[in-house]
Amino acid sequence: MEFTPKLVALDIDGTLVDGFGVMPPEVHAAVRRVVDAGVPVVLSTGRSWLATQTVFEELDLPAGWAVSSNGAMVVTHPPFEVRHETRFDPASVVRQVADVAPSARIAVQDGLDWRVSREFPPGELQGEVTIETIDELASRPVSRVIVRDPESTEEKFSEVVAQLGLHEVAYFIGWSAWLDIAPQGVDKAHGLQIVCEALGIDRAHVLAIGDGRNDIEMLEWAGRGVAVGDAADEVREAADAVTGTFEELGTVAELDRWFGAEDEEAS
Repeated sequence: MEFTPKLVALDIDGTLVDGFGVMPPEVHAAVRRVVDAGVPVVLSTGRSWLATQTVFEELDLPAGWAVSSNGAMVVTHPPFEVRHETRFDPASVVRQVADVAPSARIAVQDGLDWRVSREFPPGELQGEVTIETIDELASRPVSRVIVRDPESTEEKFSEVVAQLGLHEVAYFIGWSAWLDIAPQGVDKAHGLQIVCEALGIDRAHVLAIGDGRNDIEMLEWAGRGVAVGDAADEVREAADAVTGTFEELGTVAELDRWFGAEDEEAS
């Protein structure tokens, strides 16, 4: 079956920007070619909206959709409007984390703001941050819970996650001892489905590119899911194709397959 992308869903970290948040000019140019072709570009990320907005504006994307917080918040911008937000009761998870990992920092996302048990490392949370007790963190519905233990090793942190036995929620283990906990069934694919329904686009015509474990559902859901070459084995296995690594400009190679500079010149 021939594939023609009518929407392009892009993860941010490790797909569009490096570990320092720097976007190669070639990536910027490739995304702009998609925009110039009139195809919607939807950033689909574990970042909060405020952290997503900086990349949205760096790319100078036209007014459109974005999926943030691993699908728990779907927005349009500009002007900014929350189109969908999924919340859940965090009480049991928050208290369980506090018992199993008392040294870990816990954050709950409350709209665009954060409530935390202890301060997070500088720059990791954008928006207003308020320190609260565990009981206060557990007191009302939120869109996600983040567990962060910067003093822990990846191995020790993975052991803590295993002890939590998270079955009633969705969770994604991120970089450097970071755990995202979301409502069950909420992930990037969930958010993108909302966008597709609003735009009248079938997911069979979605090109999705990502590199993280929180991209697996998105890559499986999309008509063409592509893993960046740096991705872990389980992410690569979930994808329809694997492109080059970030350093090799794998994202650019995949976008240029459909929106290449030569096509631009030909038009």
